[in-house]
Amino acid sequence: MPDSDAPPLSSLRLYTATALAASGSVIGRYSTSFSLACRTLPPAVRRDIAGIYALVRVADEVVDGTAGAAGLEAARVRTALDGYEAAVNSALATGFATDLVIHGFADVARRHGFGRELTEPFFASMRADLDVAEHDGASLESYIYGSAEVVGLMCLEVFMDMPGTRADTPEQRDMLRATARRLGAAFQKVNFLRDLGADHDQLGRTYFPGADPAHLDETQKAQLLADLNADLDAAMPGILALDRRARRAVLIAHGLFAELSRRIERVPARELTRQRISVPTAVKLRIAARSLSNSVVTR
Repeated sequence: MPDSDAPPLSSLRLYTATALAASGSVIGRYSTSFSLACRTLPPAVRRDIAGIYALVRVADEVVDGTAGAAGLEAARVRTALDGYEAAVNSALATGFATDLVIHGFADVARRHGFGRELTEPFFASMRADLDVAEHDGASLESYIYGSAEVVGLMCLEVFMDMPGTRADTPEQRDMLRATARRLGAAFQKVNFLRDLGADHDQLGRTYFPGADPAHLDETQKAQLLADLNADLDAAMPGILALDRRARRAVLIAHGLFAELSRRIERVPARELTRQRISVPTAVKLRIAARSLSNSVVTR
């Protein structure tokens, strides 16, 4: 029997609120950068973005070694990922899941109007991590779209429902979607460079075509940084078109990844496989303060 002191919510509303609260704990434990950025969002928006992040994080953990560390063989890891996607599809269709993270994600997706057109490419990229050890140009483009750009598009759907976002015309919405994709791609490329050694040595993956982590040179590193920095620059018009409250959060995330890019640039290419570049907490806080100050851009 339910607790008589429970808040006066319907059983579904209480269950959904609990699911989204559970999702909120995931982002805090797994990403200090995104957690810092999300703290500046209004509570309801922060809850929805966390609901997206939690689902993405769990799927990523399945393919990035956590399932294997628990003792699952390769075939069972694939089965676990397939089962997770099937449960997501069911929840998107019905609005219910016994898994709290999936239930919270489905609630967010159904309220903001996105679904399998974004989750299917995401799970395809997660599946590629089980099958593809080295990418060529085409497979990397497809992988980045599914693993990162669609996540940006999911978050954008939440931000476009905020009243201050300039998304009234098809042209404005197309621009926002194009820039959200560029930002997601930039984040993923920074992560590839930062995790170059771990991806190759521990997971057996090489993402950048022709860039053998063991023999990365300064010219290759400079080309990769120029490419991701171009994505960061291209994302700015879309960021500035967001509702002010979303804009300041995305500017913080943008600033943190731009700082990672600068720090990677200062590390010799041969050293990138031996260390994982990070941004100290004090620097993160300075970037957040600067981004909050710069977010007061007139519409």
